Amino acid sequence: MAVIFYMKKGDYIMAQYDSYTPYAAGVGSIESVNTLFRKVYQYMALGLILTSLTAWITVASPAMIRFFYGSRAPLIIAAIAELGLVFYLSATIAKHDASTSLLLFGLYSVLNGITISCVLLVYTQESVYTAFLSTAGMFSAMSLYAMYTKRDITAWGSFLHMGLWGLIIAMVINIFLGSSTAETVISVMGIIIFMGLTAYDTAKIKSIAESSGMNDDEAIGKVAVIGALALYLDFINLFLYLIKLFGKRRD
Repeated sequence: MAVIFYMKKGDYIMAQYDSYTPYAAGVGSIESVNTLFRKVYQYMALGLILTSLTAWITVASPAMIRFFYGSRAPLIIAAIAELGLVFYLSATIAKHDASTSLLLFGLYSVLNGITISCVLLVYTQESVYTAFLSTAGMFSAMSLYAMYTKRDITAWGSFLHMGLWGLIIAMVINIFLGSSTAETVISVMGIIIFMGLTAYDTAKIKSIAESSGMNDDEAIGKVAVIGALALYLDFINLFLYLIKLFGKRRD
């Protein structure tokens, strides 16, 4: 499910960045680049915290477990609301102020916590911790690589998005095949693709920050929300594929 949620992002990030060209006043300074990235990672961390807390609260409450997992309807409604919210956020972010955009991102993170809370029910606590720490390490490595490499990582975009569509098609086909081998291959593909997307999205944020002189706090705040959403989705999907591949299920 999460990989499908990633697709609503697609390439709208670049389009949304371009909508802030009125704020541009030349090449961005190192200080403006650092300011943007601080906000991006702060917002992303906030989203991950909200998702983690929501997932934990959901599975810690017998009443919430019965409500969301007693029948499929509540969880389906939450998933539809989540998807609708992120479409709405991506389409209307230019109309909102930065605080409203951040609030919507926070709401999306809470809804995502509900929809992926099943991970805590299916896999052991040790597996969840290990997968999370592994994700944090891999995400940090790819993000740092994108920040400091001299290679043009933004050129990876077409290849990575083609791979993402291929991944989704393979997932749909395997729903009918039910092949455990195919499931393993899909998980490996997912890890590779989202590692690449982590570097790609980081490089794109860096490129935008360097090519535009965004000195307006409101513009920086909005772009930071978009960047945080992109990297948040990279992190979540990488985590889900890692735990699917290496996680130990509860007895």
